Amino acid sequence: MSNNKEKMVNLTINDKQISVNEGTTILQAAKENNIYIPSLCYMEGIHQFGGCRICMVHVIGARTLMASCMVPVAEGMVVYTNSRKARHARKLVCELILSNHPQDCLSCPRSGGCELQEIAQKLGITEARFKGERSPAIIDISPSITRDLSKCVLCRRCISVCKRIQNIGAIDAQNRGFHTIIGPGMDQNMEDINCTYCGQCINVCPVNALAETDAIQKVWQAIHNDDIHVVVQVAPAVRFGIGEEFGLPAGESTKGKLASALKELLFSDVFDTNFGADLTIIEEGSEFLARLEAALAGGEGNATLPMISSCSPGWVKFIEHTYPKQLDHLSTCKSPHMMEGALIKSYYAQKLGKDPKDIFVVSVMPCTAKKFEASRPEMQNNGHLHVDAVLTTRELARMIREAGIDFVNLDESNFHAPMGISSGAADIFGVTGGVMEAALRTLYELVTGAELPFEKLHVQPITGFEQIKEADFKLEKVLPEYKFLEGVTLKVAVTSGFEGARKIMEKVAAGESPYHFIEVMGCPGGCIAGGGQPRSELRDFSQKRSEGAYSEDESKKIRKSHENPAVARLYEEFLLEPLGSKSHELLHTHYTERGEFNELTRE
Repeated sequence: MSNNKEKMVNLTINDKQISVNEGTTILQAAKENNIYIPSLCYMEGIHQFGGCRICMVHVIGARTLMASCMVPVAEGMVVYTNSRKARHARKLVCELILSNHPQDCLSCPRSGGCELQEIAQKLGITEARFKGERSPAIIDISPSITRDLSKCVLCRRCISVCKRIQNIGAIDAQNRGFHTIIGPGMDQNMEDINCTYCGQCINVCPVNALAETDAIQKVWQAIHNDDIHVVVQVAPAVRFGIGEEFGLPAGESTKGKLASALKELLFSDVFDTNFGADLTIIEEGSEFLARLEAALAGGEGNATLPMISSCSPGWVKFIEHTYPKQLDHLSTCKSPHMMEGALIKSYYAQKLGKDPKDIFVVSVMPCTAKKFEASRPEMQNNGHLHVDAVLTTRELARMIREAGIDFVNLDESNFHAPMGISSGAADIFGVTGGVMEAALRTLYELVTGAELPFEKLHVQPITGFEQIKEADFKLEKVLPEYKFLEGVTLKVAVTSGFEGARKIMEKVAAGESPYHFIEVMGCPGGCIAGGGQPRSELRDFSQKRSEGAYSEDESKKIRKSHENPAVARLYEEFLLEPLGSKSHELLHTHYTERGEFNELTRE
């Protein structure tokens, strides 16, 4: 009879008897038992390198100190994390790292949240004893990501996330020894390669060697320019993450406080990108039905299926580089904040009686790739960019602190009309599966006249954080205008992160995909875990933010995008109809075939 019970190993750490599973490292064993060992390069389950040596411990009987992140426990092992020998060596290593690191903590955006700074403080380092040759002070600024090699500690976390989690491999260790740098090969810059700008590398960088390209000063300048009308819009995922920057629990909705904070920052109008999310569902859903009808009729018109969502700019750049011949599968819809930006500089500009050149649109996003998206030539009309600046969630938090706003104790207020009204479907846009669920709530009801047959309207097969999720719906009873769908079984799929996207796209490229509609988000877990969101030490931060989004959705009376009265009014007053000429002009776009080095392979 087999015994599946884990084998336990008994050891002693700092004279404390503990028992852990076989295969556990010393660092993991200590952490499980609330014993602190500093570490800089280690990331559980992702990156186990042993390069920084900050986590060295004294193991009785060993000839040298040992990197606790690399050494598995052994029966009877005796470990001291704070022996004189361990403390001295650990402090020395940290001082050597600091000797090759800028001492600009007062002006560094990561000050107070820098892991190297925190470790140095805990180790009691009060002076820089060592001086010598420094690593090259190379600064690489792309539209989304800024790389400052003078601050890089060569932990290689970013490499592991890019390769192992996102399956991209845009950066790696180049050169050897003291001349080692982390970045693209052949001395390329980030802007010159197939980087998707997802920003997951930024989220795991322990210092400020990788950061979002700053837009704060540009936004302040616009706010303080009396000749410019500055409009801000906020993405769905931001409200479930920004509170963590101010000590609030992960996933707590801060929508009301967020609206109040933006008003105190003196933005002229405070809009909600959720309005744009509802609008996206109307346009995207209409496009999908048109493609489906054309395909079932024999392929006349644009019948390319599966249709794939286009809300995630990191995902769009990924497919442009990696599967450029499959671009026709992408929905032609712009992302929600781009749709809203286009409307602010057309529909809303008319209401204000202002020239679009005198309106400055700021998007607050959980995503670093949105910064690149805003710079794309496709994202403008009549020479006017839809969005003039993109702030990440972290950047907005810095602005709020800089302005002296007490975020936690703010009274709540509402977003401004007309682009501040949204449905519950829009609230889940930032969660993996949320865009698909929002689309299905509308599509299913439009086609059948009935609500989705799921508890609380949540499509359970596509909720959660599995890499690839699937669902299917047989349309047995349809309204007369959708007779062409009677008896059709719709098949949909959802994935987040580029590893899952690659698996799905291999089948699409081979003509073997069984799906009609696919949702792809660039960041694992969706926008709630985007490259511009607050960094979290919680293992379940994505789950908590997701729960916050679903809770906000369920609290609303209007939970379907097509029931948003402000969107209906927009069509009555301005757009006239989904997929109409005005919609195509403002809300739809095309994509660009790119090569490995970001060169355009087709205009």
